[in-house]
Amino acid sequence: MADITILNLNMLYVRYFDSVERERHLPLGPLYVTAALEAAGFSVDLRDYQMHEAEDLFSADEVVRFLADPAPVVGFSCMANLLPFTLLAMKRFKERYPDRTLILAGVGPKAVEQQILERFPWVDLIVRGEAETLAPQLLGALKAGAPLDDVPGVSHRTAEGVIRHNLRPPRIAELDAILPPAYHQIDVTRYTGFGVITSRGCPYPCTFCSVAPVWDHKSYQRSPESVVAEMEWLKEHAGAELILFQDEFFLTSPERVKRFCRALDARGLELLWKAFGRINLTDQETMEWMERTGCVEIRFGIESGADRILELTRKGFASAEVVDVVRRACDLFRRVDAFYVWGYPFETMEDFYASVFQMVSFRMMGARILPSLLCLLPQTEIYRCHVKPGALEFAPDLFPEYMVTGHEVSHLAHVEIRPEHAGVFEFVREHPDIFPGFFHVDLEHNIRPKLRVLQEFGFYPASAEELKQIETESCGAHSPRVNTAQRELATRAI
Repeated sequence: MADITILNLNMLYVRYFDSVERERHLPLGPLYVTAALEAAGFSVDLRDYQMHEAEDLFSADEVVRFLADPAPVVGFSCMANLLPFTLLAMKRFKERYPDRTLILAGVGPKAVEQQILERFPWVDLIVRGEAETLAPQLLGALKAGAPLDDVPGVSHRTAEGVIRHNLRPPRIAELDAILPPAYHQIDVTRYTGFGVITSRGCPYPCTFCSVAPVWDHKSYQRSPESVVAEMEWLKEHAGAELILFQDEFFLTSPERVKRFCRALDARGLELLWKAFGRINLTDQETMEWMERTGCVEIRFGIESGADRILELTRKGFASAEVVDVVRRACDLFRRVDAFYVWGYPFETMEDFYASVFQMVSFRMMGARILPSLLCLLPQTEIYRCHVKPGALEFAPDLFPEYMVTGHEVSHLAHVEIRPEHAGVFEFVREHPDIFPGFFHVDLEHNIRPKLRVLQEFGFYPASAEELKQIETESCGAHSPRVNTAQRELATRAI
């Protein structure tokens, strides 16, 4: 028997009224942790729920069946959208295997560890921080039956029932020293999305962001050579044609990106790739290098067309800079994605219309506009500072895009909760402080009027007929697909 079973519950699964969109992305987080545990001498049983086939994937009983004959320690990894489902599945699993130690990991429980341990006794431990550092020490202590007081980054109950949150380990600054993902644990050829992490963390203090706080607003980068080597491995062993750079701070500086592009160019891999840019760090020469070496899509988190909102959210640039960079990017790249957030609690209609005007203008330039309803996750500054107790409102027909779970039927702007999964969302409604990302502030005056405007301008479908005419790609830029025009142009460029 293995020392630990690790379950990846991070899934990109969207039900539409007449179809299902499902993408299988490399489970990089669990693969990195597995590599660290194996190097420390532990045996790991890694199971990726993305690859499971079942009539109803979103059933706690199905998760228990998938985890038959587990190791003595079982780790569940999830993001915020599947945190409710994961907690309910862990409860059912504990009923079936009461002697197993259950660990909750991933970014899903970020900032609500105390509440989870207080209310859900079937969760034994929660890990915080980079698990490559703490996982071997934690598993060693569990195997030896030793106290967990000295294990960094662990939230747990003491023998007296007191909840303790051990200090997290220091951030890993030398990312090249981390072992490569344990790709031998999976069949890489069965995946459709090939992500590569080039950095961890972002130093910018955007108040709506739920990712930068996970990394303490500090950023560390891998060397260009190590990134290119991993890309080459994925091409040779997985048949990858397109690489997704999902890290939020790929474009840390123009010079770093140009070093990467030169290293990629020298290798002659002829791989396509997508990456995030940043308005105040993207210049013409950098974009030309990116396009020349196979970048078929650059994505910008613009978030608002109003300078007042950009200042309040501390984006670090002004709307005039946005117009210049996006215009030049549209002239150069096959696809430019412009991400916007709407529904800020302090966003006036005047601010909102400034965003809509900018979105319409960029759409006319050829950019793909990807608006997202504000997601009030507990680690964000907006949630902490701008949401009063009792102000959260639940709408069973409307979830932020990044909180769509797969249980519901999505009509893009609206969702429909299936009767067989109603219990999951009742669980959400009972714990708004743990799952605030599913809730809103001022539905009738802040959210629904703005949604109607976005529908009028064609950014969300207002009917089933309009939905059929829209190219749906999950959260847009995260799709591993490349359309024909992108592929032909990219091939010529390389």
